[in-house]
Amino acid sequence: MVKKEGVIMSRFIEHFKMNEDDILEYVSEKINYFDENSKLNVREIGDGNINYVFKVWDSNSKKSLIIKHADKLLRSSGRELDVDRNRIEANVLKEQYKECPTIVPKVYLYDPVMCTIVMEDISEYSNLRKELLERKTFPKLADDISSFIVNTTVSTTDIFLDSDVKKRKVAKYINGDLCKISEDLVFTEPYIDYKGRNIISEENLEFIKQNIYNDDRLLLEAGKLKNNFMNNAQALLHGDLHSGSIFVNQNGTKVLDPEFAFYGPIGYDLGNVVGNLFFAWINARVTEQDEKKLEVFESWISATIEDVVDLFKDKFVRYYENKVTDVLAKNTGYMEWYLGEILSDTAGSVGLEIIRRVVGDSKVVDITGIEDKDDRIKAERLLITLGKEMIMNRGAIVNGKDYVNLLKNNSKKNYQKFNLS
Repeated sequence: MVKKEGVIMSRFIEHFKMNEDDILEYVSEKINYFDENSKLNVREIGDGNINYVFKVWDSNSKKSLIIKHADKLLRSSGRELDVDRNRIEANVLKEQYKECPTIVPKVYLYDPVMCTIVMEDISEYSNLRKELLERKTFPKLADDISSFIVNTTVSTTDIFLDSDVKKRKVAKYINGDLCKISEDLVFTEPYIDYKGRNIISEENLEFIKQNIYNDDRLLLEAGKLKNNFMNNAQALLHGDLHSGSIFVNQNGTKVLDPEFAFYGPIGYDLGNVVGNLFFAWINARVTEQDEKKLEVFESWISATIEDVVDLFKDKFVRYYENKVTDVLAKNTGYMEWYLGEILSDTAGSVGLEIIRRVVGDSKVVDITGIEDKDDRIKAERLLITLGKEMIMNRGAIVNGKDYVNLLKNNSKKNYQKFNLS
């Protein structure tokens, strides 16, 4: 706060990009969470490309919270980005919390002026991607993630909501800037590098030209999936549900960062989860030297992939049968058709996620962290082959075991080194 002609005025009445000192002042002025005698500390902990994330804690009471702050410029590149994304994220977190209060962090405050979300601190949980790279296993992951996807998506569809309510929600969650990022980075640029941003190893350039850029059938199917992403406003999605947005410990799971949220096909969220589990599996197979640790990890992650898909199916059916409201959706066979479309979208989205992380400019450390160059080149080729099969044959991939078998069979057929049996 500042004084002007004897009147104390808030500095937080017009948006500006805050630093750690600003955050301390902001918390003291705006947030009734800490005691008056608190000794507050702050640290910027964000490592993403878009927003700034601060942890604030009291040295005396150990109470803490997280503040996510959106600037008008993209953190990674400095280009303009609509700050309305934080409103969408805050509202989505609140809606998801109602459906999954043990999995979604609680939001204490959303400030539309400073574009901040003040939320529960989940420091006792760790980033899933990093934990998987340490070969750690989590017995509740598949159950939690399948429940999260079913509960937070199906409750927002036309089969459950009144049609008018659903359409108002679709309008509320139009997220143009971030959807455009996904349309480019997931669906378009990995197949047609029209912006020249793809990052490809020299050794794999010809392989990618032959197997992706010059494969018209693949480009057609990627185009169909893009059209579905852009026009199938099926449910309110997280929109970026990779292993970096999931936090875990032995007791449970937390899902955060739904800044890409919008109304789209349910299979997009489910497919992103499965695709990122594949990355962890491949990394383990290529880099893990301890055979016993590898055996334990592969057994767990294969079972987890199967369970994520199959538990989703089982929970979807129960949710549908108990809560469907649309009269036509109660017709015999409708549920089977509806679920079949979700599963087809899921397999296609797994393929899209795999290919875009290998070819595009938004990489994952599971692959970039493979230090041996030859191993990385082979792993990338295996993933591209697997991703293509997921996209091209997505209608036939319906069970959890189908995913595991595809990975094992592709490994045996193409690279003896990656024999996962």
